[in-house]
Parts: sequence; structure tokens; C-alpha cells
Amino acid sequence: MFLDNRQVAMDSVLEALADSIDYFQDNHERLRPSLRDVLQPYFDTRKALMRELQELARRHLALLPRDADVERDDYMWLWSRLKSFVGDDSQVLINELLEQERVLMQALSTLYTHPLPDAIESVIEECWKHCRSLIRELYRQQKKHQRR
Repeated sequence: MFLDNRQVAMDSVLEALADSIDYFQDNHERLRPSLRDVLQPYFDTRKALMRELQELARRHLALLPRDADVERDDYMWLWSRLKSFVGDDSQVLINELLEQERVLMQALSTLYTHPLPDAIESVIEECWKHCRSLIRELYRQQKKHQRR
């Protein structure tokens, strides 16, 4: 079955959400405890938003969930580990998390160019605000860590 452009855009958002959650979970133990404590609530909220969006996409867009790209996840984890050998591990992780947010914002922007049911629109707006809030927090943490 081929997807229409709106379904492709929604799939990209769901994939970006899943990738960001996976990256955080995969690197959870590498984060400083203080940073982990600050970021955990953001990713708990993100998981809930993603589940809600998956259900809405299934109901309103006939979009079935698909498996994550495990090879990409493995590559991202390995690349992050390699960068940590030559740089500060916390800074590498914050930068990688910021990159995940940029990808998500781009996917959300693309989805916004399509007509969406009201139920989906409100969750997408919440995802957008949540993403902006997390980006601000990551920059705050980056500055805080640089002062040390």
C-alpha cells in the first residue's frame, strides 16, 4: 500500500519522535545524573504524546505503525560513542539531542503543510511546543555545562 503525502509527513513525525526517545533511552546511563533528572520528564511526556499521535494517525489517517530503523539506531549510538572519545561526553550527548530536535521540528513543519483533523492538529501543536521547550532546556544545560 502506498502512502499519500499527508501520511508520509505523519510517518516522518512519528519516526522522529521514536528516534529521539530511543536515543535518549540508549544513552540514559551516559548522561550526568543531574542532566538525566532534568530531561527524563520531557521524554516521559514525549512518549505519551507519541502514543496518542500513533492512535490518532491510525484512526484518522489509516496509518499503521511500523518498526523502528534498528540499523540507524545502532549507527547513531556508535557515532555518538566515537565522538565522545575526542570530546566531552555530556556536550556530545546534548548536541546529539539537539540534532534530534531539529529533525523533529523539520518533520513537524512539513506535517503542518497538510490539512489535518482537529484532533491531530491539537496534538501536533502540543508536540511543537514541547519540542521548543526541550530545545530551550538543552541550550540551558549546554551553557551551564560550559561554565564548569
